[in-house]
Amino acid sequence: MAKRLKITQVKSEIGHKKEHRRVLRSLGLRKCNQTVEKADTPIIRGMVNKISYLLNVEPIE
Repeated sequence: MAKRLKITQVKSEIGHKKEHRRVLRSLGLRKCNQTVEKADTPIIRGMVNKISYLLNVEPIE
């Protein structure tokens, strides 16, 4: 079974760059404290690294 990531938005997108808001939307995050589960792929990792200051990420096995 592939590893997965539990991604939670912990800060608001208000006042941040438009590109960073787009990354949040593409991850499926729309509200603070919303959580999504995504596959642990290089693409998702890159998106998470770009906006890591807005997120809390936990691995799921």
